[in-house]
Amino acid sequence: MKTLKRHDKARYALLICDMLNDFVKEGATLEVPKARAIISNIKREIKKARKNSIPVIYCCDAHKNSDTEFKLWPRHAVKGTDGARVIEQLQPHKHDYVVYKTRYSCFYKTSLDRILKKLGITHVIMTGVVTNICILYTTSDAYMRSYYIVIPENCVAALTQREHQFTLEQMKRVFHADIISVS
Repeated sequence: MKTLKRHDKARYALLICDMLNDFVKEGATLEVPKARAIISNIKREIKKARKNSIPVIYCCDAHKNSDTEFKLWPRHAVKGTDGARVIEQLQPHKHDYVVYKTRYSCFYKTSLDRILKKLGITHVIMTGVVTNICILYTTSDAYMRSYYIVIPENCVAALTQREHQFTLEQMKRVFHADIISVS
């Protein structure tokens, strides 16, 4: 896997997708056990981003009590609950952005695209959960909006390794995502 290369005119943003209590904590409603293994990697990426003046944007599920998504998935990340909060280890700083979403894509009916355009972003670095759901659909929407996508493979997690690997390959082939290794 490649490592992140800075392009002269590239402007990056780091996206942290759904690193919320209801996905990360042991025994949580929609627990992604492998999410706990990527916390330290994401933490390092956040630290690097802040050091290099790269905007950090948290994209967080924030559902209403009656969200139709609960017909498919158990009730999770209900706005205002502990389950909808970013995990303690990755808390946003006051200069970070927080975007609330109600669907898989971080772009769908959110302010994300407007924020990225305002900041002059050309490249998005995708991190968080779930590789084959929210990461995939956000990557698709980023590609459709002409953003260049970078995915540190050890900063995203799925429920299974098979789903994780298959989706990384799909995002590489279909959306030309740059799958990299970071340390």
